[in-house]
Amino acid sequence: QVQLVESGGGLVQPGGSLRLSCAASGFALDNYAIGWFRQAPGKEREGVSCTPSSDGTTYYADSVKGRFTISRDNAKNTVYLQMNSLKPEDTAVYYCGATDSDLGNWRWENEYDWWGQGTQVTVSS
Repeated sequence: QVQLVESGGGLVQPGGSLRLSCAASGFALDNYAIGWFRQAPGKEREGVSCTPSSDGTTYYADSVKGRFTISRDNAKNTVYLQMNSLKPEDTAVYYCGATDSDLGNWRWENEYDWWGQGTQVTVSS
């Protein structure tokens, strides 16, 4: 049974940092593309970052480039999203998605077959 579980969200002040985790079970994620998405109230889900394979390639949305870093630890079957210099506009529920198919566009949520339940990130003073 494929399962993704996000954790690490919380309340943080502007300029602060959080590290989100996406732990996979039921499959070995080293052969899967993993994407992080977020959804703010009243907005559509948007792609934040993606690690399409274990070759080190990464993608980022322009809004988080230079502040967020995606990484994977295949031994722990976990993908991380390190978020630094957080801004109030980063407030959202963050989700990770997985697929073993070739990605057409990493920003499209329909490209991913499995999703976690999400973790809330709130950036506020």
